Amino acid sequence: QVQLVESGGGLVQAGGSLRLSCTASGRSLANYTLAWFRQSQGKEREFVASVSSGSVFTYYVDSMNDRFTISRDDAKNAVHLQMSSLHVEDTAAYYCAATLKSGYHFRDYEYWGQGTQVTVSS
Repeated sequence: QVQLVESGGGLVQAGGSLRLSCTASGRSLANYTLAWFRQSQGKEREFVASVSSGSVFTYYVDSMNDRFTISRDDAKNAVHLQMSSLHVEDTAAYYCAATLKSGYHFRDYEYWGQGTQVTVSS
C-alpha cells in the first residue's frame, strides 16, 4: 500500500514563495506519474502540475507554468512543487497524487496524500 505525506504548506504573503514536498512510503514511485492538485473551498479538486516517470515530461496548468515548478527525486521517493509569485487565488489545500497511467483529472490518480494547506494573504 502506498502512503503519500505532504509537507511545506503554510501562510505566506502575496508575491511570496513556498516549496511543497511529498514523500511516499510502501512502494517505489519511480514508475509512476506524480502530480499536484489543489482544492479550494466549494470547488472541485483541480490539476496543478505533473511529472512523468524519469522526469521526461512535465505538465502545468497554463496559469501556473511560469510560477510553479514540479520536480521529483526518485532516490528519496519524493515529489516537490516550488511555488513563487503566489497570488491570493492560490489559496487551497494542495494534494500530491500518483498514478501508473497519466492524466489531468483527479479520477486518473490512484494514490493520494492527505493534503497540505497553503494560504496566501494580501
